[in-house]
Amino acid sequence: MSGVLAVDLGGSSMRAALVAEDGAVSSRCERPTPRTTTARPLVELVAEVVAGRSPRSAVVGVPGRVDYRSGVLEHAPNLAPGWAEELTEDRLSRAIGLDVALANDADLAAVGEAWFGAGRRHRDVAYLTVSTGIGAGVVTGGLLVHGRRSLAEVGHSIIDWRGLARGRATVEQLGSGTALATLAAESGLPADAREVERRWRAGEGLAEEIWSAVMCVAAAAAVNLAQLFTPEVIVVGGGVGLVGEPVLGPMRALLAEWGPAGLPEPIDVVNASLGDDAALAGAAAWTRAFTPEAASRPP
Repeated sequence: MSGVLAVDLGGSSMRAALVAEDGAVSSRCERPTPRTTTARPLVELVAEVVAGRSPRSAVVGVPGRVDYRSGVLEHAPNLAPGWAEELTEDRLSRAIGLDVALANDADLAAVGEAWFGAGRRHRDVAYLTVSTGIGAGVVTGGLLVHGRRSLAEVGHSIIDWRGLARGRATVEQLGSGTALATLAAESGLPADAREVERRWRAGEGLAEEIWSAVMCVAAAAAVNLAQLFTPEVIVVGGGVGLVGEPVLGPMRALLAEWGPAGLPEPIDVVNASLGDDAALAGAAAWTRAFTPEAASRPP
């Protein structure tokens, strides 16, 4: 056996690897996520990793709401049309030739960080990813918090009711890497989150305004997550989240002012220690961390 096949599919990139039981990642392969109408490129990526090896099963992390009972991806706004229909456990199992467990990507990364990363010394861990979109997952006592469907969709929570009429009201629309690029384009800057960050570090006034506005929303997402689940630690990952203190600082400040009151110890906010490998590593512990929804029903 060669461990578990892990797949982390994002709106910007897709990666696959083999993962050992201790979360160690090997045979990694990564590609940009294409805007094709079929998920065939993902299957081809997986085939490249699996070639000549014998993983016992696969865990596929996808960017959207997963129905864990049916094993289907119900909603994936950051993928090209047509992908969601193909990203089911049954179809992927047939295409890959392995038993497949479908997982929300933030849930999978939360498991990775809780079991092997920055949250491993804590019982209650919330994971927040700030990237193309914004997602979250919660692990308590080593077990993923979920129902029939993936939960903690903080990215799609409404944070500005006044923006509903113009279609820009959610945390993801206002506090993600996509939001950075959108605001930059509207202000005459290159529509690129990394470029906004570079200009912000260089002290350019317009970039500072854009960065500050978006990070304030991302910080509000962390506060909302804290109020909903009261974790011991919030682990922050994703392409924007891993920038570090420019993201974590505003989160800590807003948590101190608006977070859960009266806690004996403040909620810590740290970067994901596994970086982009959080979701890949999470595949190694998925069967141990995921309790089937049916098993939690009363008799």
